[in-house]
Amino acid sequence: MNPFEIIKTVRLTEKGTRQADKYNQYTVVADRLATKPQIRQAVQELFKVKVTRVNTLNVRGKLRRQRTLQEGRTSSWKKAIVTLKEGDKIILT
Repeated sequence: MNPFEIIKTVRLTEKGTRQADKYNQYTVVADRLATKPQIRQAVQELFKVKVTRVNTLNVRGKLRRQRTLQEGRTSSWKKAIVTLKEGDKIILT
C-alpha cells in the first residue's frame, strides 16, 4: 500500500488540538488493515517528520437514524494516535 492509501485523513477535534499542543500527538484515520510500522512509515513520508510512537485502536460504527425510522450504520474505522519527536509539527491549515 502507498502512504495515501494508509493515511486517509487527520482528525481535527478539540481534544486533538490539546494533544498536539501539550503532548505533540496527532490523530489520523488509517486504513483498517494497516499495521503500526506501516502507519509510522506513511506519516514520516507524507509529513516529513520523525515519529516516536504509534498507538492504534479500532472504532466501531454507530447506529444512526436520519429523518426516517430505518436505522443505518456508520462504517468502522481505525484511529491512530501518532507521537512526534520533540520539535516536529504537522501543520494543519
